[in-house]
Amino acid sequence: MSYGITVVGLGSGELDQLPLGVYRHLKQQPLVWLRTKEHPVVSELEAEGVTFESFDAIYEASDTFEDVYRQIVETLLEKSEELAITYAVPGHPFVAERTVELLVEQGADVTFLGGQSFLDAMFQALRIDPINGFQLLDATALDVERIQVTQHVLIGQVYDGFVAGDVKVQLMERYPDEHIVKLVTAAGTKHERVSEIPLYEMDRVAEVDNLTTLYVPPLTDETHLAREFSTLKHIIATLRGPDGCPWDRKQTHESLRKYLLEEAYELIEAIDTEDDDAIVEELGDVLLQVMLHAQIGADEGYFDIRDVIGTVSEKMVRRHPHVFGDVTVDDADEVVTNWNAIKQVEKGEKRKSQLDGVLMTQPGLMRAEQLQKKAAQVGFEWDDVQGAFEKLEEELHEWRSQPEDERELGDVLFSIVNVARYFKLNAEQALERTNQKFKRRFEYIEANGSLEEMTLEEMDRLWDEAKEKGL
Repeated sequence: MSYGITVVGLGSGELDQLPLGVYRHLKQQPLVWLRTKEHPVVSELEAEGVTFESFDAIYEASDTFEDVYRQIVETLLEKSEELAITYAVPGHPFVAERTVELLVEQGADVTFLGGQSFLDAMFQALRIDPINGFQLLDATALDVERIQVTQHVLIGQVYDGFVAGDVKVQLMERYPDEHIVKLVTAAGTKHERVSEIPLYEMDRVAEVDNLTTLYVPPLTDETHLAREFSTLKHIIATLRGPDGCPWDRKQTHESLRKYLLEEAYELIEAIDTEDDDAIVEELGDVLLQVMLHAQIGADEGYFDIRDVIGTVSEKMVRRHPHVFGDVTVDDADEVVTNWNAIKQVEKGEKRKSQLDGVLMTQPGLMRAEQLQKKAAQVGFEWDDVQGAFEKLEEELHEWRSQPEDERELGDVLFSIVNVARYFKLNAEQALERTNQKFKRRFEYIEANGSLEEMTLEEMDRLWDEAKEKGL
């Protein structure tokens, strides 16, 4: 049986800001349980004769805030089985108060009294209107990717230099280093202090404590806003809109098909050359194609980019039960096996062939590898690579006897892919790297004389020079 818990909000200021009803209730209690004594009204209430029992000792003995909050709640529930109790928290019970959230989640018999949240005092100290949009976040559990940089952002629990430093580092991923922020301490009290500093100096020059909240103004700089996903989405929608670009407006899924292939190959080339700047640019071009296709879907009323993101997010969770579930795997091969099994269940159709799902449109060497992998899943492969090598020799012999037969050449190439697969080599990638190597070495020959005047021996010598130079 529970006698009930009355949760009282102490507001954000001193005694003269406390509602009369809250004051009277506190004065009538033989003992008030207090989350923390670190609040400006506590000493004044103690002077008025109110007796408190705080949970500050738990903070010092616990490793995480979540542990602290759960221990507080456990104690409150135990005490409420003996008699009706009052539990006092800073500010408002339902603003940045995890212990109250836990009490509600556990179905505790709880009533609430007053409590002005610190938000009113913050808005007044900062002279901002939240109607333009704002976020209230917890510094100890900050997820920088969820921040809406075009809104007012308030980050509470910036209680020491270590937390301030961690928050600074995260914010600098989304905001310019020189972005002006404000640290507001004891808002709404006679000790209120507002420090205005560049973001990169936040943990160096400012004093912070448990009454400190960080204010991050909206980002308006177009250069930095260009890095936001919402900006790209707006640009693509504008290009496809009534007053947008004639070329973009007339595109269809079919007309963009060739560009997606081109951009994918350009990205692969950038990866092969290990050019980070080019990789960034080419990834952007691939993303542009995704965004255009998604916008076409939105314009036609069938799907939009949120559907695309939602679909792939759900798929990644479903197909990684060893990460997001309770499945155990020993190595990457087991991951692939699970992936394929889950994929087959998702499709929900009985396949007509073991080879179903191998795309017809991919390059030949890639398709050969996928066909072989599919067949190998049901045991159609050599026991070891020796059998694959012998098959390659057989196909080479047959091609030598019929060198003009394209089918025999195809058999040789297919067998080479099979041998490569045993060594976990990608034949398509290997051939492309050789193509690039040939291009570099031949261009070296061109750069060292006129091809028309060179003999084959001279070209071969320059080829060897290029090889020695690592080209």
